[in-house]
Amino acid sequence: MDTNHMDATKTTNRYDQAALILRVGLGLVFVIGGLSKLSLLLGSATHDGMVANYMGTSGYINTIFQQFLFPGGTDGFFNPSLFLTALSAFELFAGISLILGFLVKPLALFYAFLMWTFVVSLPVLTVPGVPITVKTYTSPALFVQVRDVALSGMFFTLFNLGSGVMSIDNRFFKMRKAVNWDVLGLLLRFSLAMVFIVAGFFGGFAKIATFFTPQLLLAAIGLLLIFGNDKVIRAAGLAVVAVMLWYMVQKLNVDKSIISNLNGIKREFALGACGGVLLMLGGGTLFTLPDLISRSKRYIAELRGTNVTTA
Repeated sequence: MDTNHMDATKTTNRYDQAALILRVGLGLVFVIGGLSKLSLLLGSATHDGMVANYMGTSGYINTIFQQFLFPGGTDGFFNPSLFLTALSAFELFAGISLILGFLVKPLALFYAFLMWTFVVSLPVLTVPGVPITVKTYTSPALFVQVRDVALSGMFFTLFNLGSGVMSIDNRFFKMRKAVNWDVLGLLLRFSLAMVFIVAGFFGGFAKIATFFTPQLLLAAIGLLLIFGNDKVIRAAGLAVVAVMLWYMVQKLNVDKSIISNLNGIKREFALGACGGVLLMLGGGTLFTLPDLISRSKRYIAELRGTNVTTA
């Protein structure tokens, strides 16, 4: 068998394995989140509190989005309770589908964009000198929701990789296209790096997770994910997995139910999966420190050549 064909097949298999890791990590986020929210929304004793938690000043839907989503007010047919229940049920369905590898591409594209709505819909007050009389978010929405932004990058990557191995989709659709891992690796490592850079530099502020890890270490991991060469990025991916496992262990609370414990660490399953993919495949070469140095040298050489020609 041709050696080049064998190498191409091996590389394709690794991309398929990476797709499996990503979709399971992301799927767990939605299965856990969907189950947690539905258990509260469908419980008579917890329903009102759950709706108030999302609609209140420290919830997840600001005034402009409430007016957009519910023009008829909270008493209309399409009210917050119905909206949250339907969204949570779809979240559970999407999580199960991702894990099974069913409708992966449409779901990945849908959630890649939807994740950004959680950033712009967050109620935030960061104006200096304005007294805060209610409980709300006092850190920039992008910082608070940076993990969801990372999930968006993971979904875009998954959309391009496809369903991968052990998926229902691949039983019916065998469509393949070339994967440019330099581009996807850049997207994946930058998405993950943002989480660690924000945690490393702004972890002392409200609602910004630090994963029970020294901020200096978090910042270092984030910078290495962006600027490191292949070996360094793989090592940083391993560090991400270790940090996520450490955080999960530290968050366990025997006084809480299983679903409550899992809900507190649901995003970390996806972040750990992302680190595992970077450990396996690296993060590509685009805009790493070696690439930036090489680009700078070429730019300077071209600039000098232009000056010589002009002279």
